[in-house]
Amino acid sequence: MRIDIPDQKKLVHEMHIPIRWGDMDAMGHVNNATYFRYLETVRIDWLHRLGGAPDPRGTGPVIVNAFCNFYRQIEFPGTLLARHYVANPGRSSVDTFITLERIDRPGEIDAAGGATLVWVDFPRQKSVPLPDWLRAVVS
Repeated sequence: MRIDIPDQKKLVHEMHIPIRWGDMDAMGHVNNATYFRYLETVRIDWLHRLGGAPDPRGTGPVIVNAFCNFYRQIEFPGTLLARHYVANPGRSSVDTFITLERIDRPGEIDAAGGATLVWVDFPRQKSVPLPDWLRAVVS
């Protein structure tokens, strides 16, 4: 199954990710599970930069679904440009989408993935409305 990134989205963050030798598998390309680590790295970096790191004693995001479309193999060495987008903010959720492209091949998307984040009160294990500071960014 392929999930397409919507046309209606908002760019909220960009970062570079170095491709490490250890990211590769025996086939000589980045292991498929590593792509999900790249996506997680971008989402967490974005939240930290906003001042909204998850707080296990308070609130933060949980992922309720995740996907990744693999378009081209990524190999060491190199650096990725990750672009993070948001769409469809709801009461307690927001869809996040990330594209990955090598900086030496600008504009050629190697992978695209995303996740739906739900904001929760961790101690209560209940969803809560998105915080005002986050709603201002994702709306």
